[in-house]
Amino acid sequence: MEFEIWWLLAIPVFFSLGWIAARVDIKQLVSESRSLPRGYFKGLNFLLNEQPDKAIDAFIEIVKLDPETVELHFALGNLFRRRGEIERAIRVHQNLLARPDLPLEHQVHSQYELGQDYLKAGLLDRAEETFNKLVDTQYSAQARRALLEIYQREKEWPRAIEAALALQESGAGGRQKEIAQFYCELAQDELVHTHPDAALHLLDKALATDRTNVRATLLMGDAYLAKADIEAALLAWRRVEHQSVLHAALVASRLMDGYRAVGRSQEGVNLLKNYLAETASIDVLEVLFKAVAELDGMDAAKQLVSDEVRRTPTLLGLDKLLEVRLMDAPPDIWPELSMVKNLVHGYTQRLARYQCSHCGFKARQFYWQCPGCSHWETYPPRRTEELNVMN
Repeated sequence: MEFEIWWLLAIPVFFSLGWIAARVDIKQLVSESRSLPRGYFKGLNFLLNEQPDKAIDAFIEIVKLDPETVELHFALGNLFRRRGEIERAIRVHQNLLARPDLPLEHQVHSQYELGQDYLKAGLLDRAEETFNKLVDTQYSAQARRALLEIYQREKEWPRAIEAALALQESGAGGRQKEIAQFYCELAQDELVHTHPDAALHLLDKALATDRTNVRATLLMGDAYLAKADIEAALLAWRRVEHQSVLHAALVASRLMDGYRAVGRSQEGVNLLKNYLAETASIDVLEVLFKAVAELDGMDAAKQLVSDEVRRTPTLLGLDKLLEVRLMDAPPDIWPELSMVKNLVHGYTQRLARYQCSHCGFKARQFYWQCPGCSHWETYPPRRTEELNVMN
């Protein structure tokens, strides 16, 4: 009882202290607002009336009278940039940099904000020039990250590697996955120009940077194939399963073609059946269906699909099952079965997509770098429905 009475007495005390604190804060706020120049309220009024150009002019006048209001310009420039009014953001930051009496700290900050403006506007040359001036300042990490983004947009992979390494050395976090992907991009360019040896050299660097990089291993098999060394290609593609069995779906078609080329189709079928047993995949099933049909006949291929749908029932699997059932459907039920097949297929087109785990961007094909958010290795090698089944 004494404890409850004590708290009852404490309530009005705490209320009084809060009221006193509020009075002090209000007095301080009123005092600070009286010390602000009239131009501040004039500029604020222009902003509220959606007259940003006049607001900028008003705030520039304030800066001339009181350099402490430079932060107001930064806030205003950021506001314009977020609204997509890049030209106005650039003008704000250029006006600040044009001031001969601007303190060094604010000069550097203005330079950084101007670089962000150029980057948002897609003026990559200007952005690169601006951020290069900041690599030895307190904005070094931010500038190097921006330069890395620029080099990726421009597909300047050697410079992207240099920028990523510089970020690592500065203590801004590991960039091994990105660097390995940059080497893969270079290797892929070499393969396009039929330089498999140069590609293999770059892929060795990629795997030395990140030994878990599936793309490098997959491309290494492609490089050996370009050299007509199918056995070496098969060995490379087989290594994918040791890095990530889920990614085996991406290499299933290559493996089957390789085993078929060396006259060991049954070995390829057995391997893909093991992959399918370990983790369901419509892509592996598609490759297996064709291979089994070639080796053991269409009845065996149909049975394969039927067994897989029973084991792992999905709409993608049902779509494939309806496809094979239509092949020998009686004429009297063929129209109805075909209609069901078309309805299911239309729906599964939305499920047979890859989805970025970072931004949610969906795509019909698999990407190593998301087209939506530009992050690397954020696409699981499974269709969206298969991911839901796995979860």
